[in-house]
Amino acid sequence: DLRYGISQDELIELIKDYDALIVRSGTKVTREIIERAENLKIIGRAGVGLDNIDVKAAEENKIKIVNSPEASTISVAELVFGSLISFIRNIHKANESMKRGKWEREKFMGNELYGKTLGIIGFGRIGREVAMRARAFGMKILAYDPGITVEDAREFNIEYSDLENLLRNSDIITLHVPLTEETENMIDKRELELMKRDSILINIARGGVVNEDALYEFLKEKKIRGAILDVYSEEPPRDYRLIKLDNVLATPHIGASTDEAQINAGLVIVEKIRNFFR
Repeated sequence: DLRYGISQDELIELIKDYDALIVRSGTKVTREIIERAENLKIIGRAGVGLDNIDVKAAEENKIKIVNSPEASTISVAELVFGSLISFIRNIHKANESMKRGKWEREKFMGNELYGKTLGIIGFGRIGREVAMRARAFGMKILAYDPGITVEDAREFNIEYSDLENLLRNSDIITLHVPLTEETENMIDKRELELMKRDSILINIARGGVVNEDALYEFLKEKKIRGAILDVYSEEPPRDYRLIKLDNVLATPHIGASTDEAQINAGLVIVEKIRNFFR
């Protein structure tokens, strides 16, 4: 059965009849829903994050959870460079200026990616795709991830770094980690203080991995050059003060917003559920 815009109350009433449930990010699967799901054996999240599912309740009720993070890998990696080039070449600002009927060529001097050092925090699927594209731009790559092996470093032509060294020496830092107890606020005041004054922070991962209050202060005082944000600790944000800063390029969580990623998310999650019941 396919249902759109279903309410929590409706889902609570219906769920007892189903063996499997597939949801997107907009549907919250609460403990109450899970405990009413007499026949439910598996929950599929068509996408990456499990923030909208009570994972603990599912585990207690022996309900398996699967998701499809691989579906949006390319889309997210491409957004990193689409937004980064727009930022460092001032494309978004130049476009707005032209639409206002102005010709302000001298205002929009930018920079090249070639020769810059890119720090990648989190070297999983997306981090590796980002590294491949960074190499094509002629960038030097530092990567921090406890799971990186010597073989990984050799294969992707990267330099493994500890977090402090990466923060101190990268011109651009991009985050590709899940939101966990360990990664929550992993970029806080201390980490921001280590960054170069002309560095750029990119967060297209999860909102909670950056302390937004600390980031706001550093950006406002121009202690770092800028930030590119697609995710936020609260979505949509209640407070837009960070987003309104002139040195922030912000998008409304569109990392996976491509036709290809959305189709892949559905195909991948359906296949995982089919395999579960085989």
